[in-house]
Amino acid sequence: MDADERAIFDYLKTWGENYVGAREICRRAANKKRAHEDVDWAKPILVRMTDRGILQSDAQGKYRIKPLPAKKHSHRWVSPELSKILNENGVAIEGGSTLGPDEHYEQL
Repeated sequence: MDADERAIFDYLKTWGENYVGAREICRRAANKKRAHEDVDWAKPILVRMTDRGILQSDAQGKYRIKPLPAKKHSHRWVSPELSKILNENGVAIEGGSTLGPDEHYEQL
């Protein structure tokens, strides 16, 4: 992921599951200088990110971050401290996950 993709991804993260127009992304994802130099700088990057499965687009040409697929209830996050205590007492942890909150991009 290059700097432009990271800027777009970080900007769309603030919108949650709402769709945002391409023009709005071009204006606000980077600084004002970038937007004045090239008004449509983000459009090829948005198409590339959509093709790679990072973003979703609707019929109106708006984009959002692709939501993660629904997980099964068998995986739960277990803190490392609690995992250590349970392992010392002989309790097996099934499906424990230690993913952090900012690993959304890596799961796409």
